[in-house]
Amino acid sequence: MADSPFDSLESAQEYVRLLAAEVEDVRAAIQGDISEADRDQAARRLDALQIVDYKLKQLGHHMSASSRILNDLKMLRRLLEGVRA
Repeated sequence: MADSPFDSLESAQEYVRLLAAEVEDVRAAIQGDISEADRDQAARRLDALQIVDYKLKQLGHHMSASSRILNDLKMLRRLLEGVRA
């Protein structure tokens, strides 16, 4: 089977961490675009960029929740492995 970012909980967690970091980088870049649209009084562009920022913020929250879930799963796996031993 081909390697994928989801071969293990650890690799899935790394993938989620990288995605969360990229979401934050894009949000930072969008802030500059929002400022520029505001200065240019480009109302429709500003509205669209604010929606993009909102959606990226939502995605960031989902990535944080996913990271916590993966942490919980790792802890439960360790617990179950300890019970079997």
